[in-house]
Amino acid sequence: MKHSIIAGLLSLVVAAPVWAQVKIGVVLSTTGPAASLGIPERDAVSLMPTKVGDYDVEYLFLDDASDTTAARRNVERLVTEEKVDAIIGASTSPNSIAMIEVAGRSKTPMVSLGAALSIISPMDDNRRWVFKTPYNDSATAGATVKALLESGVKRIGFIGFNDAYGESWLTELRKAVEPAGPELVAVERFHRTDTSVTAQVLKVMTAKPDAVVVVASGTPAVLPQATLRERGFKGDIYQTSGVTNADFIRVGGEAVEGTLAAAASVTVAEELPEDHPAKKPAMAFLERWGTKFDKDQLSAFSGYAWDAYLLLEDALSRVDSSLKPGTEAFRSALRDNIESTKNLPTTNGIVNMSPADHNGYSDDAPVMITVKDGRWRLAK
Repeated sequence: MKHSIIAGLLSLVVAAPVWAQVKIGVVLSTTGPAASLGIPERDAVSLMPTKVGDYDVEYLFLDDASDTTAARRNVERLVTEEKVDAIIGASTSPNSIAMIEVAGRSKTPMVSLGAALSIISPMDDNRRWVFKTPYNDSATAGATVKALLESGVKRIGFIGFNDAYGESWLTELRKAVEPAGPELVAVERFHRTDTSVTAQVLKVMTAKPDAVVVVASGTPAVLPQATLRERGFKGDIYQTSGVTNADFIRVGGEAVEGTLAAAASVTVAEELPEDHPAKKPAMAFLERWGTKFDKDQLSAFSGYAWDAYLLLEDALSRVDSSLKPGTEAFRSALRDNIESTKNLPTTNGIVNMSPADHNGYSDDAPVMITVKDGRWRLAK
């Protein structure tokens, strides 16, 4: 009898380990040019549960000030000093790319909130540890070209960031345009910190495009669009998911009315059809968001952060309970479980990961949205 009681107590100790605290490092741009992305992402992090299954979860946040060097320095600190089990971030593609080598070297799973396909492709020893929640720019570029074709556009102008986000998007846009027929008649670039793009806009307008695609993120994306309108451009202007928040509209005002974008479905959660795969999780997040923040301020970026939580929550639920957080074995199991995610409903659709696909959304996941009467709306 005595032996059986002791054995029972030992089994309870194994079933409920005392070390069940998970640390998640968070690197976001809450200051600098990308602050309009990082602030809603940080707000979403503040809504994340601190208890996930049998685990207590601690979120350790660091601001990278929209700087690639700071992003890498922050992630180095999180993996070496704090021994985090996973990383959420960064807010932008360049900052996420700066963090990839650290995530791979330390064998720490990282869920990026940047959009560029180059964050997760081509797959290599470092990128096998990296995942991302925004749609691949190949998907959003494809959806944009489809909308351009449906509008009868034959000549396209391009003005984009002179960085990893802009270049990755341009590559995917060219791939989508070539077999479809429209001509890319002008390509111009600008920096996130530029205060004027008049020269670039004039060169684009000289090429007489029917529509212009602006590839930028946050409030800096307003500059080329406002300049195009000031200079008399009358055609449609397409932006990317990098602008789908209220700050873009607040800063752009009348100049951004009519903007079109292939973007995250959570941005227009209430307008999604009832049978849309993102409707239920998007509305659930909207309700949670509304307990602390203005519902009208919900954006794609807060959704990207929340979807990172959903990925980690689902993966944590499948980690062997005998593995100890803070160890390589635990991080490796967590990585493997994220990669094996199947049929997970998120605020932007259904995620199915694989060793070759660390994004998991189908190419038809983006929805077309537009700015109408000062708000993002589902495009008809």
